[in-house]
This record gives sequence, C-alpha cells and structure tokens, in this order.
Amino acid sequence: MEVHVQYQKMMTSESLTQLLKKKLEGLETKYSWLIKANVLFKTENDKSGEGKVCEIELSAPGPRIFAKSSSDDFEKSMANTIEDLRKQLEKRQATFATH
Repeated sequence: MEVHVQYQKMMTSESLTQLLKKKLEGLETKYSWLIKANVLFKTENDKSGEGKVCEIELSAPGPRIFAKSSSDDFEKSMANTIEDLRKQLEKRQATFATH
C-alpha cells in the first residue's frame, strides 16, 4: 500500500511517520485490497487543548474510507482514527463476502 503523509502547521516527525506506517501495515496485512493511504497530521487552535488532529483517507475498491479524530496527543489521535478505519474496513469486507 502506498502511504502519503502530510504535516500542516507543524514540524514533520519521523518517529510519528514510522509509528503510523507500522499501524497501517497491520491494516494492510488483514485487508490486502487496500491501495493507498493519504494521511494528514495538523494542529488546530482549540481552547480545550485537543487540537492535535489526524485524518486518514484510504483508497480501496468502492467508495473511499475516511476517518478523523483529534485529541491532546498525536499518538492518541492516530490510534483513534485507525480504530475507526478498522471498523469501517470490517463492514466493507463483510459486503465483499456476501457477493
């Protein structure tokens, strides 16, 4: 799977990119039909302190799969986003099995 990572309004982080790729490899192992992942890490002005945002869009057969979450830490945001994607991928795979 091809992975594109962008950082907006923040410095790039090699360790965050490596962690992301490791987690996405886990998804790719289970769902071999994934084509590409577009990932955006950004900081937003949020008064509650939860301005660390992770957005992931997966290209796969059928409509694209998208998830976004924000928290006070990029690792938490990434974990939440990937968990949301995992749920969507399970639903998508179930539709493949019925056809």
